[in-house]
Amino acid sequence: MNEQLVSMITQLVIEKMGNQTPDEPSHETAVPIEDQKEILIKLQAKETSEADIVASPSAIERSNEPLIKLYHSESHNHEQLYYSASNNEPTDTTAPITAFKFEEDEVSESVQAAKKHTPARIGVGRAGTRPKTKTWLKFRLDHAAAVDAVYGEVTEGLLQKLDVFQVTTRVTDKEEYITRPDLGRRLSDESKTLIQSKCAKNPKVQIILSNGLSASAIEENVQDVYLALQQSLNNLNIEIGTTFYIDKGRVALMDEIGELLQAEVIVYLIGERPGLVSAESMSAYICYQPRIGTVEADRMVVSNIHKGGIPPLEAGAYLGTVVQKILHYKASGVGLVAKEG
Repeated sequence: MNEQLVSMITQLVIEKMGNQTPDEPSHETAVPIEDQKEILIKLQAKETSEADIVASPSAIERSNEPLIKLYHSESHNHEQLYYSASNNEPTDTTAPITAFKFEEDEVSESVQAAKKHTPARIGVGRAGTRPKTKTWLKFRLDHAAAVDAVYGEVTEGLLQKLDVFQVTTRVTDKEEYITRPDLGRRLSDESKTLIQSKCAKNPKVQIILSNGLSASAIEENVQDVYLALQQSLNNLNIEIGTTFYIDKGRVALMDEIGELLQAEVIVYLIGERPGLVSAESMSAYICYQPRIGTVEADRMVVSNIHKGGIPPLEAGAYLGTVVQKILHYKASGVGLVAKEG
């Protein structure tokens, strides 16, 4: 703003506040009253945008209020108007405001029917773009159980109950077991010696146990399955060899054991890879005369043995009838299917 105009306005403010008379100049460079009026008239249009106020000299002289109060009052009015517009009424009334509504818990009849036949996560719904809290927590719980199953160990108390001894593979720890399946398919040298010294040779049926990828599966199911299988084979007058437990074994390890003991049939109870539905699923692999080089097509499996799948006691009894059939046809896997057909 022009320096002379600033000086003039300051002088007028002081005069109106009664601090000095109009006849007494307040500064050596003060501008006369007549010149002040002329300057105001000339600069009125030019300075309006900077001062945000329009006032003539005569209006200023007639006003009983100081200019500072005039500025404050107008600023306050602007704020009040802005507040009223922003708080009392919406600026855009074209789109109606609707309250947020959570998704309905009810699902269609077809989804309800499907949920009765599978434990899979279907029809669980969502909250916005994310899973519901209950669903997410259940998922995290199942994942944690799966991890515990892989890294867990079978307790010594269970092995004592089953009256079995323990051997090991060439695996040194869990990390190596997961990354090197080939080492889990071979016995350690000490284990070979122990098996040959403790186990009966040329058994009709050799039962072996292993934690595999789920120690939880063995802890929960193997006792019922093993005892039911023993009873079933005894009722069928089928000879059973010396049962033992293998730590960190793989399925194909049954080939090397068959080679060592010359077993006619091997039943291998092993913990399966845990999923997000169950971390306690156990399987029973069965093979007729397994030897080094046996192909996978010659193996049979009864899987999904747990409380939510095939009941352990039922599975053990059923395995006895499968072994009887294998011994009768002297074949397993696709060979058994071909002979039965």
